Amino acid sequence: MSGKRRQPGEKPGGSKKGRLEARAELCAALGGQAAREEARRAWGKREAASLGPVLLDSAPFQHCVIHSFIENSKFLEGLKDELLELRFHEKSNDLYKFQQSEDLKSRKEPHISALRDVLFVDFRLWLSEVTGVKLETTVDLSCAQYNYTGMCRAQRLAVRGTSPHTLLCHDDELEGRRFAFILYLVPEWCEADGGALDLYSTDDRTQPGSIVKSLVPCWNTLVFFEVSPISFHQVSEVLSEDKCRLSVSGWFHGPSLERPPRCPDPAPIRNPHMPRDHEVLYEWINPAYLSFEYQSQIQEEFEDSSEISLKDFLKEEKFSAVCAALETHHIDWELLGPPNRRCYKKAKGELPDAVSACMDLLRSEAFFLFLSNLTGLKLHFLAPDNEDSDEGEGSSVDHAKSSTREDGAEQADPAAQSEGGKIPICTGEVRRWEHGHYTMVHDHDPERQAFALDLLLFCGCEEWESEYGGFTSYIAKEEDEELLTVYPENNCLALVYRDRETMRFVKHINHRSVQRDANHPHRSGFWDFAFVYYE
Repeated sequence: MSGKRRQPGEKPGGSKKGRLEARAELCAALGGQAAREEARRAWGKREAASLGPVLLDSAPFQHCVIHSFIENSKFLEGLKDELLELRFHEKSNDLYKFQQSEDLKSRKEPHISALRDVLFVDFRLWLSEVTGVKLETTVDLSCAQYNYTGMCRAQRLAVRGTSPHTLLCHDDELEGRRFAFILYLVPEWCEADGGALDLYSTDDRTQPGSIVKSLVPCWNTLVFFEVSPISFHQVSEVLSEDKCRLSVSGWFHGPSLERPPRCPDPAPIRNPHMPRDHEVLYEWINPAYLSFEYQSQIQEEFEDSSEISLKDFLKEEKFSAVCAALETHHIDWELLGPPNRRCYKKAKGELPDAVSACMDLLRSEAFFLFLSNLTGLKLHFLAPDNEDSDEGEGSSVDHAKSSTREDGAEQADPAAQSEGGKIPICTGEVRRWEHGHYTMVHDHDPERQAFALDLLLFCGCEEWESEYGGFTSYIAKEEDEELLTVYPENNCLALVYRDRETMRFVKHINHRSVQRDANHPHRSGFWDFAFVYYE
């Protein structure tokens, strides 16, 4: 029996020669002194330059594309094989959905080890010389797969939430990160396959605006950019059903650039209820929800779980009128941003009569009291305090009658309404959701630290499936795991009470929703009435 021990990385029955094949080298063009000097001059002057395989540009922020990054393409095939043998984990939250490997900084596979060495030794020295930034030896490296998730329909329905992969608008800023990089290991790729690295313009407040440049992935191409207050970018949705967008990415660490204060979102306008009596409830709401007994049952369920969904909420004829108005009438839709926080359309200006009347219902005094009886929250001065017991039999709508005179005029006690210095208030809007729309959790949300009751009333959701996105997720602060998911459903009223530790976002609506919209030629996406109520 031979006492010779196999060397690390050597396959059984192989030799050291196999290990030599796992050596990575930068392309020869990066090694020339003249080329490095020209790249350093262009980077320092923030000029665009084409230096063989090296393309430098400063618009919309400083970045560089290096083609044929690794000299030996055979090495990359071996690297790809090793990477695809790794265990990948699904990553999904408000910002992204893709598959990521474990950290590669300690992997022992020969090709992965060789790539790590060439990146954080040879290329780090080149990058430091060209940019003039002293970089640390810290290693941040992982592998990512972006796919279309091409399953048959039965498979997709069996796995909740499967959808094409994407990474939405962000700037990569985190303490210590100075340069971000991506090395692409993709098959032949074109713009129609999606998965491009999109670069955003910024305004004078360093807020992202629109996509002004898209870099299509290419085999053996490395892209790097300076992490800065304006380095907003995204990975667009992968549209190819049979190609995998495989890449290795990470960050080089060094002194961070100074970051200006972020702009907070303007606080939404909060208004007290409108003076409308109980008749508006009888006019609009499914009679089943107006009985005292059913409301008591709903309140018990809501107090147990802090959420409830009420199906067939509006009377059928009223709901049909609202949907018809949203679908056929002209509405001025405003696209809201910035894209690192949200992307959806909000109705502004004059609304069709049916839509305006529905908004009035949700703002009305009678509806505030109605919500109090459904949830146990103090949203009206007539609503009992949380610790009070129920008062006898009869419809809760009768309590609303007691707040109006026989002629229907307001009879509320102002002193009672302002008891404790608080008057229940609300905000509300009509939103349109289409392919590419979403919202994200962010630190500058003025509603993030509030106790509030969220209301969502959905319209135009026929045949909408969870795999399209567009659902509202509630998560605990600093956690990715969902506490609750509210899916769009026609004529369904969702109520969710959230505290200061609960955040919410609307998941990115992906390309698959376009297939559904093709069955509704006069419609795109869906609508919702989104209200927030405060005690």
